[in-house]
Parts: sequence; C-alpha cells; structure tokens
Amino acid sequence: MAESRRKTAEAKKSAEPKKIPEPEKDQDCVFALDIGTRSVIGVVGRVEEGKLHVLAIEKENHGQRAMLDGQIENIAQVAEVARDVAARLEKRTKLRLSRVCLAAAGRALKSESASFTLELPATQPITDENISHLEAGAVSEAEQAVAEQAGGSSDQYYMVGYTVIGYRIDGYPMSSIRDHSGKVLEAEVVATFLPRGVVDSLYAVVGKLGLEVASMTLEPIAALNAAIPADIRLLNLVLVDIGAGTSDIAVCRDGSVVGYTMATIAGDEITELLMRSLLVDFDTGEQMKMALNDDKPISYTDILGLPHEVPAAELRELVAPSVETLAQEISKRILDLNGRLPSAVFLAGGGCKLAGLRERVAEALKIDPARVTTAGNHFQRNSFAEDYNLNDPEYATPLGIAISAGLGLINDSYIILLNGEPAKLFRSGTLLARDILMMNGYGYNEMMGRTGSNLSFTLNGERRLFRGAMPVPPVLLINGELAALTDVVRAGDNIEFTPARAGADASKRLIDLLGEDFMGSVTVNGAAAALEDVIHTGDDIWADAHAEPAPPEPQKSADAPSGPEMRVNLNGETVILFGKPNAEPYYLMDLLKYSGINLDHPDKVVEMTVNGQPGLFSQKIREGDSVVIR
Repeated sequence: MAESRRKTAEAKKSAEPKKIPEPEKDQDCVFALDIGTRSVIGVVGRVEEGKLHVLAIEKENHGQRAMLDGQIENIAQVAEVARDVAARLEKRTKLRLSRVCLAAAGRALKSESASFTLELPATQPITDENISHLEAGAVSEAEQAVAEQAGGSSDQYYMVGYTVIGYRIDGYPMSSIRDHSGKVLEAEVVATFLPRGVVDSLYAVVGKLGLEVASMTLEPIAALNAAIPADIRLLNLVLVDIGAGTSDIAVCRDGSVVGYTMATIAGDEITELLMRSLLVDFDTGEQMKMALNDDKPISYTDILGLPHEVPAAELRELVAPSVETLAQEISKRILDLNGRLPSAVFLAGGGCKLAGLRERVAEALKIDPARVTTAGNHFQRNSFAEDYNLNDPEYATPLGIAISAGLGLINDSYIILLNGEPAKLFRSGTLLARDILMMNGYGYNEMMGRTGSNLSFTLNGERRLFRGAMPVPPVLLINGELAALTDVVRAGDNIEFTPARAGADASKRLIDLLGEDFMGSVTVNGAAAALEDVIHTGDDIWADAHAEPAPPEPQKSADAPSGPEMRVNLNGETVILFGKPNAEPYYLMDLLKYSGINLDHPDKVVEMTVNGQPGLFSQKIREGDSVVIR
C-alpha cells in the first residue's frame, strides 16, 4: 500500500509543470539609462577589479519627437521606449533590473553671474565661515535672477554647482581671501541651476517602469567621467558632448569640474540643412548625415519620390558652413566659461563625428589641432567589454552614467539623508553642508537668517532709528551632532536642518514713542494722528513740545565734554555721546559704563555685539550703531 502511494505521488509530481527559475536580481550590477533627444541607450555592467565590465548595451530611437532639446515632452511615449530597452537588456543578461542610474540633460542648465557684498563689523581676518556666507549670498542672488528671468520662483530650480570668478577686499580684487584681513568683502560667481521639471519628468518615466532611481547626475558630468580620467583633471580640460539638439560643455581643472554651459546648436542643424536643401524627410537626412564621412556616393529618395545619387564630398561642401557655425559657437562658449584657452578639448556624442568639426574647433580656438580630439581613448581606463567596441564617442554619456555610479565617481552614487529624505546631489568632488542645502532649495536667508527691517523716521526734525530684531539662527546637525555650514559631508551622513527664522521688523506706535500720558497734539506727514497709529519708515512726526509730560529724553553720557554729538542705540535705548577732546573716536569699551553691568564683580560672561556681529573692545563706534552689552 505504501509503495502504491509513493508511485502515485511521484506520478503527480512528474505531471506538474516545471517552474522556470526567476531571473537573478541586479544586486551587484549597474543599470544606466541615457534618455536622449533622439534615442534611449541602456547599459548594464558589473564592477570587477576596479573597472566596469560592460555586459550589454541596447539602443532604441524614439518613434516620434517625444523629446525636445533633452527635455521630455511625452512621458508615456518615452517610458515605452525605455521599457523596451530595459526588457531587451534583461533578456540579454538574464537579470531582473530594479534600480536605474540616470542623468539630467545638461542642455536644460541655466547659468547666471551674480555678486554679493558682506560687511564685517570691523577689519579682521577672514575665516572659512565668512567665505561661506559670502559665496552663499552670491549664489542666492544668481538663483533669484534666474527665477525672475523665467517668470517663476527660486524653488523651481536646483543648484548644481558654481564657480567663483573673483573676490574683492575693501575694493581690491583678490583671487583668494582666506586669512587676509578686511572689512567689506565681495564675491562674484557664475552659478548653474537645473529646472525641477527636468528631474521630475525623469522620475515620472522611471515610475512608469516600476523602477527605483539609484543615482542621478548631469549628462556633462557623466560624459566627462567616462572621457577624462580623474588623474589628468589637474589640467584645464574641456568636454563637449554634441547631441541632437544642443552641445553640452563641461570644464575641469585643479582636479574637479568647475563649470557647465551649452551651445544651442548641434547635430540637428546639419540634418535640417540637408532636409531643406535636398527635400528629404528627417530620417533620410539623419542617414545622409551619418554617411558624410564615407567616400562612396550617397543614394537617397526625396519627398517627391525621385531617386538621387550624390558624391559624399559634394554633401560635405554643402554642410561646411553649418559645421563652421557649430565650431565657432562651441569655441565661444568654451572661452566664455573657461576665461582662457584650455589645455585640450575632448569631443563626444554622436554629433562629434561630423566631418571636419574637430579641425574647425581647433581653428576657432586657435590651438594646435592635436589638442582637439574625440572622446573614447580613455574609456578603457574605467571599463571593458568582450562584445562591444567601447571607444565609440557616442557611448560617452551612457557609459559615463554607469561608470560614475559603479565606481563612485559622483556624489549622488551614494545616499545622504536630508531631514529624512535622500538629498539631491549633482556635483563631483568634495561637498560641504552648505552645498547640500543649496542643491536642495535652501537659500541664503534660510541658512544665514535675515535681520528684521529697520524703522527710520523723524520726530520734531530729529532722525530716529530702531533696528529690527536679530534672526533666530538655523540648527544644523550631521549625524546628530551640531555642525557648521562649512563642514564636509560624506557618504551615509544624516543631515537635519532647521532653517533660520527672520528677525521681527522694528515696530513702533506713537504711544510707544511719546508715552501713554502724552496729552499734546501729533501730526504725521502733515495730518493729525492718534497715539495708537503705527509709525512707518519715512514718517515725519511732529509732537506738541509744550504738552505735559514732555517726551522722554534720550539717556546722555555723563561727564562728556561739549562738542559734536553722536547717537547710538545701547541695549534698546538711545544714548547721546558728546564729542571727545581732539575729535577722538568712541570705542566699544567706552560704552561699558553705560551698560548697567557691574564690571567689578561680573557673574557671567559679558556678550558684546555691534550691529548683530561680535564686537571687540577696540572697535570704533559710529553714528547709528546698535550695540548690545549684556
């Protein structure tokens, strides 16, 4: 009986359909998608002995114009093409892809120059914190300018990087200001921003595929990481990624990427010239453009159905003016961004294969033609493959995305948490906490705070000034410990940031100024006013001086000789300082005796600030200064 049951069970088991094993997960693989204007290119690789082993590459053109100059126009259509590329990669590698590395189009970047001035309370050595405040202020000014030009708000952009053009100390230009001494500091920067819509549309495509974004970088950074190894970035090098709609440009020197820009013409200019000149459709024009480097005649059929055959040399002569225009525009953008001739230029992307372009770029820059080359020669430094020729410059961006994430060449290939969410990171090189905050939408006022607006008016012809309250400072924690904006952030760090709160604006009513017992008449700007009326900046107030009781007199310094007087605000009250003999200045130490503090037996540390900044005993006091001694 037992034997019979055993045979029956085995028969049932053999009759059951065999389960096909699920594909292996991509836990140790890198999956990169380059979503370009003309096509989607996918790369799957695995890091082996410090290099990316490329396992598969797939490419699919967009069926229609689903993208315009790198910006996704039709999310659903782009998602379908990306899904097809991913499915083919899964079939080829027998992997189940779940996490994807992306790059945002550099052609959507917006750059803006701006300057910012920071006035210190006195001439003093310049610290890293001073420089951080100065640069953050300049970047915020640039961000505001970009937002105003686009008719939107600054929170519609991500800051992806900036370059300091120069500094000034007390009006003198300087290339570096750290440890120098000065009072009035200025910085001019060129900051680069990425519209949030570009990033959001990429996330929307990935969401439709059911994938998770593993990392996000910029296309010019990705291409540069593939084309220019880190060990030669001490040189001043330029990468130009020539796509269909625009040409992305990245500059590196001193070991890191320092700036990005773009030229608004690229490969499509040549295609459209062929369309207009030869009456062909877009696809035919693209095919003819790709065949320009061949020596054999090019055959095509125009939109009227008529067949033609033309020598390749004749077509090269036809497109030569457009190639020249492209080269001139690229060279102009390089010089504008870099400020000088670069050491060498690397051309990448499908558009770099245009006949004669390399020579014309060298000619436009007036540099040795040997110093302008196509990217690809260095790809093998970081990657290898058995089945693919990786030296094709068209692979610069997709291969660069995979290399960058797989080998940790970009900061966004690891996770940094900001207030519990993964922070968006776009730069390579060392990042400070300040950089992380600016990349994620925090501006100068949220990092530094804003003093409340002052209230300035005249009372019976005498100018009065009440200063706004100091801001509530921000709180920055890295891994639970108090940190500074200039602290370096590393992979896996957890940042908690509470923005600064602006100080309250100075506010006064007439009753606060004149007292509750004031019985006289008051006019503001020539009109009768009530004691409950709020005072506004610029008001001209006249109170009847004969009314009882008289307005309270400001505190006067005792034992002061006669002479020109100076008014300062000490601990919220106006103090009149009469002139010293020989016109000597007043110093902060002179105000100690008016502060009310028993300096013979102090029981706490004495805090001294002038206009909200730490004060020094030897610091000169000027008319209208707001001093706190407590």
